[in-house]
Amino acid sequence: MTDTQPSDPRVALIDYAESAIVEDDALVAARARGIELGAIPVSPSVGALLAVLARAVDAHAVAEIGTGTGVSGLWLLAGMATDGVLTTIDPELEHHQAARASFAGADIAPGRTRLINGTPRDVLPRLSDSSYDLVFIDGPRLDMPRFVTESVRMLRPGGMLVIHDAAAQGAVADPARTDPMTAAAREAAMLVADDDRLLPVVIPLGPGVLAAAKSR
Repeated sequence: MTDTQPSDPRVALIDYAESAIVEDDALVAARARGIELGAIPVSPSVGALLAVLARAVDAHAVAEIGTGTGVSGLWLLAGMATDGVLTTIDPELEHHQAARASFAGADIAPGRTRLINGTPRDVLPRLSDSSYDLVFIDGPRLDMPRFVTESVRMLRPGGMLVIHDAAAQGAVADPARTDPMTAAAREAAMLVADDDRLLPVVIPLGPGVLAAAKSR
């Protein structure tokens, strides 16, 4: 007789969280575009979390760092006010073309999205202070500390900062990992933790999400 180890309940819970979310045809198509282009989109559970957080802060203005093919953008728009505008930044023109197709496929009015083709480190300083209800960071990890600093500046009081893959696939918890990308993720997390204006929480969905509410 062979002993079998019980499955890890945490893994089962994560699997359940992913399977519980059913994406519509527009999201399925956007996700397929992302996989085809190598722009791996957020998982369904992370997408649903984005929608919930956008709804919770009654988001009318959202900034997204890393457009991809529009999967996270569609989820954010689903939670935003019906007249809300999503500003999304990506240096890859091909991503923007795919995202436009994704937004059109979901019947998103053109005026509700502002797609900026450029590097986030160049674009973010041009965005206004205290003007966004939510900022979602899903860009190059090496620039994450810079993105955090700019995002907090951009957030209105009571706004929400959300960082995708904040734990660098769990590497930040391993003290032996000192590579530049892990170090950047740690620095970003410390910037959030040390900012008295932010109330943070780590959410174990997808590769890990760090969310922080800015004080009013």
